[in-house]
Amino acid sequence: MRMLWPTPLDDVTDDDLARIYGFPEDLDRPWVQVNFVCSADGAATLEGLSDGLSNPADKRIFLLGRDLADVVLVGAGTARAENYRGARTNPERQARRKALGLAPLPPIAVVSGSARIDPASPLLTDTRVPPIVITTESAPEERRAVLAEAGADLLVAGEEKVDLTAALKELAARGLRRIDCEGGPHLFGELIAEDLVDQLCLTVAPVLTGPGAGRIAEGRTGQARRLQLASILLENGFTMFRYRKHE
Repeated sequence: MRMLWPTPLDDVTDDDLARIYGFPEDLDRPWVQVNFVCSADGAATLEGLSDGLSNPADKRIFLLGRDLADVVLVGAGTARAENYRGARTNPERQARRKALGLAPLPPIAVVSGSARIDPASPLLTDTRVPPIVITTESAPEERRAVLAEAGADLLVAGEEKVDLTAALKELAARGLRRIDCEGGPHLFGELIAEDLVDQLCLTVAPVLTGPGAGRIAEGRTGQARRLQLASILLENGFTMFRYRKHE
């Protein structure tokens, strides 16, 4: 992997990546990084899954996002489609988290306004850390009770619709300020609309998918948000862009 900008570097190491993609220090608020891959013509998936657009370099950055985060945020639809389970690690990655003062593993926080999550899914049955289910007051109480009994940590934010601003504040109050969001498009769209995105890590795959697949952001139309380019990396035709919120 090579870094093209801002400082050219021919062989980017894991330590280099941790420095490049590290969260700001001494955070006093929730800080949201969003991680996505798309095709050269803007598709978010190939044959219905984002994994079809990925490559080892993208996966390296994807895993690093988890390694540097307090919590992994994902929409329920993406968690179902991608068959999410609890975060995994290895001794080297765990040592990195320990050096940063982080917990051994980040919990997965799933956004579901209806709490419609299968209690028998790997998210709840194949994990070392209880997942957080971010839901609403209107979600059926029996559904919430079943998830709690299955081991989920329920976080209620909003009445009919998940209040993302309130949810992120509650995560921060729990000490989970470094937030790595892995999609999907509707959750990303809501984060954009609420101006809650601090950094976008976008891998562009050298492939054209043609019409059919959706964009990486979906949902209600909102105000455009300016970004500033922070870094560009390249490997085997895959380009990894990192953008920060324009200050």
